[in-house]
This record gives sequence, C-alpha cells and structure tokens, in this order.
Amino acid sequence: MLSVTSHVRFIGVDDDNLDLFESQYPLVKGVSYNSYLIDDESVAVVDAVDVRRCSDWLANLSEALGDRSPDYLIVQHVEPDHSGSVAAVLDRYPGMKVVATAKAVEMLGNFFEGADIAGRSVTVKDGDTLSLGRATLKFFTAPMVHWPEVMMTLDEADGVLFSADAFGTFAMPSSTEPWDDEARRYYCNIVGKYGSNVKAVMKKLAGQPFNIVAPLHGPVLKENLAHYWLLYEKWSNYEPETRGVLVAYASVYGGTAEAARRLAVMLREEGAGDVVLMDLCRHDVSYAVAEAFRLSGLALCSVTYDASLFPAMHDFLHHLQMKNMRGRTVGLVENGSWAPVAGKLMADMLSKMKDMTVVEPRVTIRSRLHDGDLPALRELAKALANNK
Repeated sequence: MLSVTSHVRFIGVDDDNLDLFESQYPLVKGVSYNSYLIDDESVAVVDAVDVRRCSDWLANLSEALGDRSPDYLIVQHVEPDHSGSVAAVLDRYPGMKVVATAKAVEMLGNFFEGADIAGRSVTVKDGDTLSLGRATLKFFTAPMVHWPEVMMTLDEADGVLFSADAFGTFAMPSSTEPWDDEARRYYCNIVGKYGSNVKAVMKKLAGQPFNIVAPLHGPVLKENLAHYWLLYEKWSNYEPETRGVLVAYASVYGGTAEAARRLAVMLREEGAGDVVLMDLCRHDVSYAVAEAFRLSGLALCSVTYDASLFPAMHDFLHHLQMKNMRGRTVGLVENGSWAPVAGKLMADMLSKMKDMTVVEPRVTIRSRLHDGDLPALRELAKALANNK
C-alpha cells in the first residue's frame, strides 16, 4: 500500500476495464479512483470510490485501519466515481461522520435516498479547520471545479493538498507516462468550461504550505509542482502552451482531407510552429479539444453536408463552445460540390466564442483540391503562420 507520507496512505483502487469515462471519454490506460487515509489520533478517510470498485476499496481501508475504526469521511466531491461507496462505508462503520460542505450533504441525499447523511455529518465552509490530533485539516471551497459542492482539503502538518478533481488525469497512480498529455485531456474536457472558478481557488491556495498534491485520479504529485501549477494557470486562462496550429478536418470522400494535408505541409513550410493534423471523423473529439487548448491556432477544414456542417466538425466546435474556448487564431477551408456553406457555418459557431480571430482568406474548394486553389491555400498558411 502506497505511503504518501508517514501519516497519509493511499488506499485508492484502479479501474483497468472501463472503456469510457463519464460514458464519453476513451480510456486507453484505465483510470484510478483515489482515496486516502490520514492516520492520527482521529482517523480520517479522504473520499470514497466508484461503486464498481467498492469491495476492493473496503478491503484496502480495512487493511490500513488494522483494529481501528475511522472517525471521519471527508467528502470533497459527490460525483458518483468518488461517492459511489459512501453508503457502504457508512453502513460498515456506524460511528463514522461525514465532513463536507452543506451543498455536498444535500446532494448526497439525492444519490442515497433513505441514508441518514445529514444526521451524521459535520458541515464545513471555506477556511474551516478540523483537528485530528497531530494534524489539522483546513478546507477550501472550490465551487464549480467542476460541481458546486466541491472542496479541497489541506493537511497542514504534512503539507498534503487533497485537490479533489483538480490536477487529476486519465491514468493510474503507477503510470510512468508523462503527466501532461492525459492531464490536459482530463482538464480540458472535464473542467475546461470553468476556468474562472479554477483561477479563484488557485488564488485561495497561493502561498499555502503544501509540497504534495493528492488528486482524485492519477498519480500523487510530489515533485516539480511548479510545472503543474503553471499548466493549470495557462489552461484556466485559456492560454495556449505552444505556438502552432491544429489542422482539424471532416471529410467524406477525401477531397477535404487532401486540402487539409496540403495546408499542413504549407504551414510547416511557413514556420507556423507545431502543426498537428487530425481527422475529426476518426479521432475522438476529446483529443481534438485538448490539442485546441494546447496550440495557438486552428485550421478548420470541413465539407458541406445536407446544406449544413458535417457532423464531426459541428460536434468539435460544439465541444469547444461548451468548454469556453477563446483567444485563438483560426483559418477556414470549406468544400462543396454545388453550394458550399461550411465556411459560413463554422464562422457562425466561432462567433459565439470569445476573442476568436478568423483570418483571411476563407478558402473554398469544389469537390477536390485543384491547382487553382493552391495560391489561396498558401495565403491562408501565411496568415496563420504570421499570427504569433
């Protein structure tokens, strides 16, 4: 069993056969439901796990407890992947009290009808503390990061920040893969809409004495915290990490795909930075959203379909709009054999996002990319490359 510190143990569980997180985001390497035990004069358990792994978690908890019983269950977030086992653990340990925000206690009642959550709860608000003996826990509310009841917990004695879903990732704690990519995909798709709320809680946490971050998914972070903090600052401000262009295309018979490939080549020739080519019909949209957050520019290439926008492109732009994407430079390429309207429709969707700069020219191709289209495509590549 992993020791986070000499007094804090990891008692979470891995889920290596779940195909879709939240029934929509592909899991290539599984996911973890993290839970922690703070061993002190009073014993506190920080968060439960998804009911899918309830029995494994209860076994981990029992092993960590030995002959003791837990005094508190800290519920930071009531989303079912963390609260699914709350009723089971409260039933097993009848003396255990729930520590949570008032909103969390209210919401737990929605998930566990008939359970006496309110009758055995200690409600806390921003800045409240709870002494366990040696350690004092300090609570920071984090509303809409990414549900309204969320809080984070600081173990002031050991310098451990239990960060709820913040700093989580689509990976297991034992993962040796670089943190950034799957953490970015997790943040952008799960928390991305709530950048202002993330900034608000980061402001609360600035200057607090912690050197370990213990999230609800993925590895416990003990080193290079400044790197993770900087990425969260960029993501919450919708600032790109890297100068470059995501060339995202939706093509039926290959004509639009060929235009996108040629544009990607031209962008590299014009020094546009990191150029990523992505087929929206074959890459899950969560990866495209993450790349849009990472890069400074977008080139959107779509065929017209049923006098409208091809569904894969519409879905991508809808996701960007939902996640409050802003502040990018965008180029448009449309295709249509007789009445191309994809460019106008993409521009209309972009107009609903903040600070999106659409550069000229808008390139229109008819069925297939022709030699006569290449000068306009080159001009678009230059315009995107010149936006630093």
